[in-house]
Amino acid sequence: MTEGDTSDQVTAEEVLFREPGGTWWWLLAGPAAGGAMMAIQLSGGAGVQLGVPAIFMILVSGFLAIQIKAARIHTSVELTPTTLRQGTELVKIADIVRIFPEPKRHETEKWQTYRAFGELSGVPRGRTGIGIKLTEGRSGQAWARRHRTLRGALEQLVGEPSS
Repeated sequence: MTEGDTSDQVTAEEVLFREPGGTWWWLLAGPAAGGAMMAIQLSGGAGVQLGVPAIFMILVSGFLAIQIKAARIHTSVELTPTTLRQGTELVKIADIVRIFPEPKRHETEKWQTYRAFGELSGVPRGRTGIGIKLTEGRSGQAWARRHRTLRGALEQLVGEPSS
């Protein structure tokens, strides 16, 4: 198969909603940590020994890179006309029967105890759950930082208002 053949067969679906889960901008904390160590050395009057700031920069950048990569895998969201991807789990839009309404203030709804989609033990921190009823009596929680935008896109795809 030639390169032209594969591009004809694989068509990218339109992405209706996307959250990457983590930003690579946090890697700038590594050079900042190295710069801070250099400033500490200068303020101490001992002169600059480049090894210590370099080690701090490498260690901080390395640990952050691992965390960012994990966040981009496990807390990312992507909605297309046919699938909802929550982390590493795919939910077919055709399997969604109903989207539960947002809970009223200071009330807890039953759907808030449902399993969160993805490989995580619950809705990730900083995200808000969206109750979803699936076919065959299954249910779960979709989640996103911009949950109202995701909810609106899901309601348009499912075709049923959440009220």
